[in-house]
Amino acid sequence: MDLDPLQLLLDQFGTGGEAESAWLKEIFSFITHNIHPLLSGPAPPAADDLLTGGRVCPHQLSVCVVEKIQENMCVTHTLPVSYRPVSVSELITHQHLACVSNLSWSTNQQRAWAKEVELSLPGHRALPRVNLLLIGCLREGRGGEWTLMDASGSVRCESLSPSPLWLNQPVFLPHWNYIPHNAPGQHQDKEEGYVELIGSPVLLCPGPEQGLAASPGGEAELSRAVGVREAAGLLHNRARGQRVSVCGQVGSVCPLLVVAGTTFFCFSLTDGCHSVAVLVKDSSRLWWTQCVCVGQSVCVTALRVCVLRGWRGNNILCVTDQSEIHTNYTHTPGDNTHTDSQANTPPPLMMSHVDDDDDCEEAEPEKVTVQSAVKMKRSRVISYQGTVTEVVSEGAGLYVIDGKVGLCLAYQPTLRRKLRAGDSVELHHVHFLYRPCPDFPPSMLCTCLRSSLRVTAFSRVGGSPPDSRCPGDGALPRLLLENNMGVSEYLWTCHLSSQLSHSLVPSVVKQQCVCELSWRLMEFVRTRVGRGRRDIYSEMLDEPHTCPLTQYSADPAVHQSISVSELLQCLQSDCWSSVSLASLLPPGGSSLSSSQINTALAWSCRTLTSDLQDNPQPGDSLRRRPLLLVGVLELPSQTSEQTLQLRDGTGAVACIVTETREEDEGGQRAAFNTAWIGCLVCVQQFTMVTERFIQSDFPSHQHLDQDKYISHKHCRVYLQFSLDRLHILSPSVAMVTHLRQKGEGSGGQTAGRKRRREEEEPDSSHSDSSSVTVTTGPVGGGSRPCVSVVIRVEHKEGVAWRNTGGLNEGETGLMLCFSVRAAVIGPVVSWGRDLKNGPMTDREIETEKEDKVVLVFSGVSARWFPLLQPGSFYRLIAANTQDPSVLIGCGVSGRSGVELHTDSTLQVRPDWRFHTLTCPLLLPAYRQALSPTVLSVSQVLDCRCELVCFQALVCDRISLSDSGDTHTGARLTVCDQSGRSLQVYLDLSHTPYPPGLLPGNTLLLSDFQRRLSRTGSVYCSYLPVSSITVITVGDTSSCRPPPAPMMHLDVWAVSSEQRCIVGQVTGHVVCFLFLQLQWSCSLCGSVYVQSCCSPQCRSTSSVFQSKAKLVIDDGTGEAHIWVSGALVRPLLGLADSQWEGLQRALRVRGHITVYPRGRSLVCPSDDPLVHFLWCVCSSEAVCRQLSLTCRKQTNHRSEEMKRFSRGDRDFMTRMTRPLQLTCLHLHTD
Repeated sequence: MDLDPLQLLLDQFGTGGEAESAWLKEIFSFITHNIHPLLSGPAPPAADDLLTGGRVCPHQLSVCVVEKIQENMCVTHTLPVSYRPVSVSELITHQHLACVSNLSWSTNQQRAWAKEVELSLPGHRALPRVNLLLIGCLREGRGGEWTLMDASGSVRCESLSPSPLWLNQPVFLPHWNYIPHNAPGQHQDKEEGYVELIGSPVLLCPGPEQGLAASPGGEAELSRAVGVREAAGLLHNRARGQRVSVCGQVGSVCPLLVVAGTTFFCFSLTDGCHSVAVLVKDSSRLWWTQCVCVGQSVCVTALRVCVLRGWRGNNILCVTDQSEIHTNYTHTPGDNTHTDSQANTPPPLMMSHVDDDDDCEEAEPEKVTVQSAVKMKRSRVISYQGTVTEVVSEGAGLYVIDGKVGLCLAYQPTLRRKLRAGDSVELHHVHFLYRPCPDFPPSMLCTCLRSSLRVTAFSRVGGSPPDSRCPGDGALPRLLLENNMGVSEYLWTCHLSSQLSHSLVPSVVKQQCVCELSWRLMEFVRTRVGRGRRDIYSEMLDEPHTCPLTQYSADPAVHQSISVSELLQCLQSDCWSSVSLASLLPPGGSSLSSSQINTALAWSCRTLTSDLQDNPQPGDSLRRRPLLLVGVLELPSQTSEQTLQLRDGTGAVACIVTETREEDEGGQRAAFNTAWIGCLVCVQQFTMVTERFIQSDFPSHQHLDQDKYISHKHCRVYLQFSLDRLHILSPSVAMVTHLRQKGEGSGGQTAGRKRRREEEEPDSSHSDSSSVTVTTGPVGGGSRPCVSVVIRVEHKEGVAWRNTGGLNEGETGLMLCFSVRAAVIGPVVSWGRDLKNGPMTDREIETEKEDKVVLVFSGVSARWFPLLQPGSFYRLIAANTQDPSVLIGCGVSGRSGVELHTDSTLQVRPDWRFHTLTCPLLLPAYRQALSPTVLSVSQVLDCRCELVCFQALVCDRISLSDSGDTHTGARLTVCDQSGRSLQVYLDLSHTPYPPGLLPGNTLLLSDFQRRLSRTGSVYCSYLPVSSITVITVGDTSSCRPPPAPMMHLDVWAVSSEQRCIVGQVTGHVVCFLFLQLQWSCSLCGSVYVQSCCSPQCRSTSSVFQSKAKLVIDDGTGEAHIWVSGALVRPLLGLADSQWEGLQRALRVRGHITVYPRGRSLVCPSDDPLVHFLWCVCSSEAVCRQLSLTCRKQTNHRSEEMKRFSRGDRDFMTRMTRPLQLTCLHLHTD
């Protein structure tokens, strides 16, 4: 009678109690239901005879499994009852966390292992341990995969060094990891988890040691195997039907490729001098790709010589359906044995990258300045082994090895098993690049189609959560495959994609669009020509080797993408750390009084260019490379702002924006086109402005290092740029219409020439003033009903805080307001959809009359201020209504018989929209935009108007702050191209602070009051209706205003009509009238003697002041010139040491005054100091030819009475006073 197989198993092993008996029953049941059906069913093509025909019964398998389990345990006298067998389907279904199982571990060993793992990779946790037993059959899967299979299902199996002898064998896995598809670091895709086999599996039913030799004809095949040299000769003498077996060492292993639906891979065999390539495309042999590794000795049988047409018709060895591979094969007659996989030492590996730049031949770019040209360099082919320490971007194929070497896998097909932090890898024929991209480690390894990557040890830690900023869908490698760009461009695009994901997603664009935007931006910024189509066969097989990685560009000055919040944070932090208060004082700041010092410190600005045209300044932590910004142009979100803003997902920054005049090529004007609102743009060239405001009470310059004298300080940050420097990444709907009109009209060569490629792209953006979403559908107008009217702006008042009295519902009290006077071009028209900025229609034009209307903006509607410019046409749209009366202004009621000359008024509502019409071609010529009368500074000086509108270049700015406020007023010195200057006084107490009032910028000042001072000087003052517009942004860091006009003294003295205040004078010094040197109290200004000034003033700080008056003659007349401050020392021709000696000598007496009055007079004093100064003033070195820039003094009488004595008679006569000038600058060259 047959005994029960289960009872036999229990009798053989079950002597340890109920727990072991239950465990044995579970093992037997598992083998019976999951393993035995797999072995008793149809055999796979390469199955061993022992596994077929039912020759293995469940009892035998169970006994074998228990014995193998006991052999692999740390103790052998008991059974591992804490471990339970798990089926493949159960593992996949219920195990949702990455885990590790090791039958040989004790508890202490597992704890020591976990501690070692976490110390080796800080920030990561070791894989948790599970007590599960995996048993199944190793089978060939799809696409060259290995799978572990039982009766319940199969799971992909990754092995470090698989052997062909394992295939189709039942195995027990003593040590393995399981990585589920939803584990951290693994992307959610259709693939399930996979098993990582650590070490070798335990064969439950091992076949013969030499599976190849045992097969029919196996010994004969091995005995006829030829070397690589003989095989290379056979390639040139191809014989039909010939089969050859080749043995040799694996020289290279190419990745698995899929081309036109055919999957294949190549590897080469070498003997040191010769090499032959082997093509594997038989679907039943693709699993070889995991068995073959560089440096391994193999023998491949039944190869045939074929022609590879893709490789220029060259011959190649190709695997047939009879081919077998014998790994770790030693070609020695009579001794064809398998050796341990570790016995064959691979070629020498480069263990770590070069740390010393001086020892690396690739370190040359480190010495290149940022202004240098891009250098083309050649890579080196090396081997490398190390440990993955960081997964930068799995989708982009970017990793870090050993914490300092970058790895790029984008030029190969995507790995079947994604690398994880902690993986030990071995790379062969990998390209070493030095500094291909400054955003990545200096040393980079990049794989091509000839490179091989082999994992030598699986990671022992759980994966980190995927970085949401990194593109994980493989979009960038796909774009790389389509365009075949260089590695430097690819790396920069990957970094840019990560930056944009952080700054734009999800508030601006969708995550799926970031890679496409990054690639588009790369093509614009880094204009490189594509390399054409990759020749994959030449890349894998040619000698010498060439591929896209052979040559690469090294550009240390590649642009750096930065978010708005990072930009603001850096500028604000550098605002005070990068400046010394003493540097903010004018030349000769040590001689300034306390009030002069505090006035000079009250306002200052710092400007930086994004393209590093100005040299990096001390404390500049922001600009290591040229910067670029990506964001959406919007109307100001805050009612206190009156500029456009650039916004991304991290913040918004105010922007002073100009654009090119269409009617004046090269000329600039303030931005007026509303189509820019909502456009996603890249700003490549811009100026960063930081205005500093300080309230202080410094006694003297000696106390500038003491912060206790600063009562308040703050800064304002904004940008300046021209719209011509922008690149549109995703246009708004209105911009698409505008670009289409520009392409059809004659003006398509101006501001749109940099954006022409956007018209050709099918992708566009549907956006409004608050968001941008990249879409691929057609762009069209909205379907909401609306009414519209076309207007031409004729005049715009300035924006100011006013009490509106509740003009709009819900808006009361003090709020921002401004008004615009406009001409109504035609009637109010009803529409079924929003026309936006579409071409004008006949319905919108009224040819008989032209009404006027005053548009009043308050509250939220005041944000349209920066884009409404005089002379421009706009379509005003009121949405969600068909009532034309909402856009008809209301008149002012008056008494009967009284004729009113006022325009109708229309209150602009917050939801109304303005669209710029750049091409109103349907209007008659006389109805086209009329430019308002804009004067120059010279015309303002000479005219008699009370209200003026003029254009001027800012030369200087001085704060006129009231006590308790930091920016209530300012005095601008402006000029025109002639050099004539004018002072403009601004009262900003009732208006938001206007940015852009910087030296170097050109302003349009409208409705300013022209006034005459008591001395007859012309100046302009700000009125409540005055408006300031920046029309040209200049280089504020090195602004040099036009030189003052040359003046003759006789003409300047009698000129009253020209009203020239500042001019250049060249003449000869006749004599000094007086020279005064004095130590003064910095607070009260009295003479400071030794350590005190006066009993009333207890100040202990003093400043040295100097003043001189001289007579100069230019041949046409004479003038008295006043020189003070830092100009006196170069005027006297004294060295710094002599000037310091004079200051020390005057400490005791406090002051000295000398009246030379001529060169031939004798010094009346015996004082050595007076005598020295007398001689200096009368020397030929001082009485010399001078060139000066002077300001004319107008506060003196034109004539005066003078008394002359001749003998005993006195004479009184009227004499014209000499021309009085104040020296502003002394030209020493």
